[in-house]
Amino acid sequence: MKDHDLNFLELVQSSLKNVEECDIYQVNAMLEENREFYLIDVREDREWVQGFIAGATHLGKGIIERDISSVVIDKDELIVLYCQGGFRSALAGENIKKMGYKNVKSMSGGFSEWVNNDFAVDKPQ
Repeated sequence: MKDHDLNFLELVQSSLKNVEECDIYQVNAMLEENREFYLIDVREDREWVQGFIAGATHLGKGIIERDISSVVIDKDELIVLYCQGGFRSALAGENIKKMGYKNVKSMSGGFSEWVNNDFAVDKPQ
């Protein structure tokens, strides 16, 4: 794990009081069961092009607040956000909850844990 600044980690912990987490196994099961939910990758463009979870939509953390409403119309739909390690997704999740999205989760462990467990990864065409 990267050495993150203590203030950043405190900010993430504060966000996680408002944003529920789910793990990679729960997300993988929901995908395998074809459950209806929005899987949103909030990583940077340079991370996305190296690989992502199949079925994910890319809305980087820098633009998610601006563009989420064009992807998720119904604010009651389940949204699962992920980043590389589970920190930025928590921060982004807190912001879109403030915008009225009610069912928002952050995937703990992020894409790195997904890859470490040999779950399927897709690449841009």
